Amino acid sequence: MEALRKRFSRQDLPALDAVFALRITAQQVDNAITEWMADTAGTPARFQVLGLLWASGSGGVQHKDIVAALQVTRATVSGLMSALERDGLVKSIVDRDDRRTLNATLTPKGRAIIEKAIDANTASLRVAFATLTAHDRVTLTSLLHRLRLGFIAVRDRPRR
Repeated sequence: MEALRKRFSRQDLPALDAVFALRITAQQVDNAITEWMADTAGTPARFQVLGLLWASGSGGVQHKDIVAALQVTRATVSGLMSALERDGLVKSIVDRDDRRTLNATLTPKGRAIIEKAIDANTASLRVAFATLTAHDRVTLTSLLHRLRLGFIAVRDRPRR
């Protein structure tokens, strides 16, 4: 790290420190959330899908909307949905108006699992965020969103 610190300018050094602090924090958060979810929804991705379907009520959600909400590939959602269907948590049916469209809904078992997961994970989130005020949480979310956009801009810029 010391060699890197010498290589970076005083102006860029805080960004390097922030990136490493963010990376370590992200790893710890991911590990904690994965552990929380293991006893309820199984994984964070499964929680997201089940939560999305739960929030939709009985109307269901098209698979393409799950892709958009999770910002993952169709293949990822297809695999998730297959596993959730195999576990009896969701059901996907072909849309009667557009046979290329799949609509997903929760089964009663899926609803029970996500409701248990919401309750358990809400308690964990309260503890994890206890040191932040409501204003801190809003500021953190805004900063993370802006940082994400910055990293997207780097990813999408033309290569030299």
